Amino acid sequence: MAAPRIALVAGEASGDLLAAHLITALAARLPGAAFCGIGGPRMQAAGFAAWWPSDKLAVRGYVEVLRHYREITGIRRALTERLLADPPDLFIGVDAPDFNLDLETRLRAGGVRTAHFISPSIWAWRGERITNIRAACEEMLCVFPFEEKLYRDAGISATYVGHPLADVIAQVPDRAGARARLGLPDAGLVVALLPGSRQSELKYLAERFVRAAVGLARAMPGVRFVVPLASEATATQWNDAVRECGADAAGFVLAPRDSHTALAACDVALVASGTATLEAALFKRPMVIAYNMARISWEMMRRMKYQPWVGLPNILCGEFIVPEFLQDDATPENLAQALANLIADPTLRTSIEARFARLHEELRCGMPTRAAGAIAARFFPAVAAPEARASGPA
Repeated sequence: MAAPRIALVAGEASGDLLAAHLITALAARLPGAAFCGIGGPRMQAAGFAAWWPSDKLAVRGYVEVLRHYREITGIRRALTERLLADPPDLFIGVDAPDFNLDLETRLRAGGVRTAHFISPSIWAWRGERITNIRAACEEMLCVFPFEEKLYRDAGISATYVGHPLADVIAQVPDRAGARARLGLPDAGLVVALLPGSRQSELKYLAERFVRAAVGLARAMPGVRFVVPLASEATATQWNDAVRECGADAAGFVLAPRDSHTALAACDVALVASGTATLEAALFKRPMVIAYNMARISWEMMRRMKYQPWVGLPNILCGEFIVPEFLQDDATPENLAQALANLIADPTLRTSIEARFARLHEELRCGMPTRAAGAIAARFFPAVAAPEARASGPA
């Protein structure tokens, strides 16, 4: 068999990072493999041919998706036609379930083998998607340990591979080194502000985060803020919010595309709900979780969730380890006060850090190697490197 050709779709910054690690591991397992589809700069650096950039799909919330509906569906239609006309040996949808599950279903019906990486959170909301998932993919790669049984009980082949962030984030982050890279003093209070990776998120959160920072600085003079931003577009949005709020831009240290350095450097963080909250937990940083979106999107999502938590750290720990402020509760005053409460309680911060350290151990499994082994063993046993056949699931 010739070297395989694998198509992937990743729809945002976090998916780009996850897929890049997977591509690197697959390239080692499957010599000569080629990768193509929709992806971002990290995937391209790993040897991926991007037919469309991943930020075309980086839209969240029902109202926001409707605004971009024609463009997104046009991309999916064009990609489907291209992949059916020249079928890859495997298609892997990386997260982005609203885009990828429909695409996978059409490709699978057309004879293309399919897998999905990062299982949709059907245990948190929209559990009815399990039927669509069964039709869409042959193999589900799960990043949380409880998900494997859930999918297998529903008749879907699934493999727990661990969470990739748990492998790449150090168990003991280098705070001093991170501060030095950002030009911050070794001593003093540093707060990381992560208002999201999408422009649609900053539309609703940037000004709230800026005003919360201003309020905290008023109560705690000398505090420094570090703000990692995913793109030039989101950096522009942030700077616009700083100006609109009349805040001092010098009080914010920007760390373009470097959330890990920002989280390593900080004492506490204010984080938009999403993958970044798990990153903050793996850095063992006490945090406040916030989110705000279009009112219609919020009402629809609120009715479909199954658990009392929205933030991943709280969901995985099964309790409110850190506070969440959602929609109308996500006021600058509430966010500033919650951050001040964390800063003022070292015993609470130590307890949170210890619980996050245990969570890190639970999720640290060598994801890229396990995921590549699972894919190679299931889809490419004849061409996989020997170690892939040996380590793949039975």
